[in-house]
Amino acid sequence: MTCTNPTCFFCTMKEPNILIRKSGIKKCFKEILTIDEQERVLILSSLWNIAMTKPEDPEFPSLGIFKCMVNLVNKSISDRPWLLDGQNMYIPYYASHVVGSYTMNRFEFAEKAMESGVIPPLMDLMRGKMSWVEQRVAVRALGHLASYDATFEAIAVYEEELVKLTMALASTSSELVYNEFVVKDPNKRVKYHKNLITRGVGGIEMENRKAEEWASQIQCWCLHLLNCFAIRGRSIDVICNQEFLKDLSSMWGGLVNHTSPAGVGLIRILCYNPIGRTKVSESKEVLESICNLSRSSDDWQYMAIDCLLLLLHDLTTRYKVLEIASVYLFDLIEVRELGERSKLGQKITRALLIDFKNGKSRIKNPELERILKETWVLKIDKKKKEKSMSDEKLEEKRVMVSLIKQQANHSFWLGDIETAVMKYTEGVKLCPLRLKKERIVLYSNRAQCYLLYNNPDAAISDATRALSISNPVNSHAKSLWRRSQAYYMKGLAKESLMDCLMFINVFVTADKKNHAKIPYYAVHMIKKLMDRTWFFASAKLKLANNGSASSDYGRSKEEFTNEEQVMAGLYTILEDPFIRKDGDAGRKVHRKKYSMAESI
Repeated sequence: MTCTNPTCFFCTMKEPNILIRKSGIKKCFKEILTIDEQERVLILSSLWNIAMTKPEDPEFPSLGIFKCMVNLVNKSISDRPWLLDGQNMYIPYYASHVVGSYTMNRFEFAEKAMESGVIPPLMDLMRGKMSWVEQRVAVRALGHLASYDATFEAIAVYEEELVKLTMALASTSSELVYNEFVVKDPNKRVKYHKNLITRGVGGIEMENRKAEEWASQIQCWCLHLLNCFAIRGRSIDVICNQEFLKDLSSMWGGLVNHTSPAGVGLIRILCYNPIGRTKVSESKEVLESICNLSRSSDDWQYMAIDCLLLLLHDLTTRYKVLEIASVYLFDLIEVRELGERSKLGQKITRALLIDFKNGKSRIKNPELERILKETWVLKIDKKKKEKSMSDEKLEEKRVMVSLIKQQANHSFWLGDIETAVMKYTEGVKLCPLRLKKERIVLYSNRAQCYLLYNNPDAAISDATRALSISNPVNSHAKSLWRRSQAYYMKGLAKESLMDCLMFINVFVTADKKNHAKIPYYAVHMIKKLMDRTWFFASAKLKLANNGSASSDYGRSKEEFTNEEQVMAGLYTILEDPFIRKDGDAGRKVHRKKYSMAESI
């Protein structure tokens, strides 16, 4: 159909004459409030799409798009009848999203946006003048503006209020979206929310999936905005509120924004500041969460280790942290490389042994002194003694360790777990540091024994030691599986899930030629863990208990059902081997290859 509107935005966009086109677009931006409401929403939707696909194109920012967006958001907030007229309800979301997209990568666009007055209306949306949908795009846009030194001070005018609003939104985003959208009867959900989430396409399943994704993004963008203040040393004391730090330590990061460093990323920034280090060191719960992350296969494991090292190198926080952290860090002293970090084990060793001199400690805590002495023996004494060991002596030790391991395996299969533990321990002490494969098996098999003893802490410690000396780190399948079970027994669902997923990855990758299938027991474990680690799990639990329940993250062992405890034990024993289609002889060979207590 031929358009008869001489000021039609879409016709203007097709105008070949650049000067006429720019003049028409500029006029449209100025007169946006006078355009028919249905056409206005179509224009905004189109601008949103262009801003998303071409966020670095200078044309619209140079023609006044930011002032246009400011006028639209201000009108939406101040004129309720206008907002509720037709499709105007969509306008604040699209307008704020356009601002966020154009200010994402270009500081000159951010300066134009600031000069156009975008901050006050975005602050109104952050205050909850509309809903969580608009808060999502408001915090995104404010985070981008706060990223640049040129525009940060304009944001910092609202510093105290904005930081507190952002902290509250980060902590409650899952409950907010779950309570206001997910649990509602689909027919009673706010229509424009549904349309924005699915772009008008998709049913209930799509709506629920996107709601979880958006709630996660709210949290990610809140963390980014807080990071912009923390990295400049601003509002550290406010962000280090003890309750918020606890919330922060359990924030996963993005379901879609995979590069988001989660809550631990912000904690690490706080640990670069003396006030932040003091506050973090005062919370046992936060420290334990960081420590658990340091002994996991999570992508952000290295960030947790960074936090602990920063705390240990500060003499004002060292002794508050050392007692808790030493148990965890001792299992990591042999890590060579983790991500881009090299010689990480050496750095951990130096941090632990600051108070040591010639094998003597000034620390009076007996358990802590024992850990530090073991660190000294393993990393200093034993390493020094083995430097001059001949190849013949090394081979002699290898044979002796092999015999001890066979004795331990025999005891294990006879059900004499106590003797098996003693023998594996004897093998660990005797085994030279250079015999990494042998040591991995000894540690991993002893971890298996501890699982049967119902001692998850010892199992986690041994499995972590095995994974620390595997090459690359966290690549020994059996140790991953055993640590996953141990974390499950302790109620640490997130750490258990990470190890279980890594186990499956290593397991399948190692047997690509035979097209290995994911073991049933691992699939079953993941199903249980996904329920516990679902983004809305804590919100669901809290709602079910009328707001009185704490997060499912970090449940105590006693909170798992008896059936779950029994199943965890069964998984420990029944590590089903692959069954090849090459007859009984082939099955026997393969069963031996994957049996629990054999060498890798």
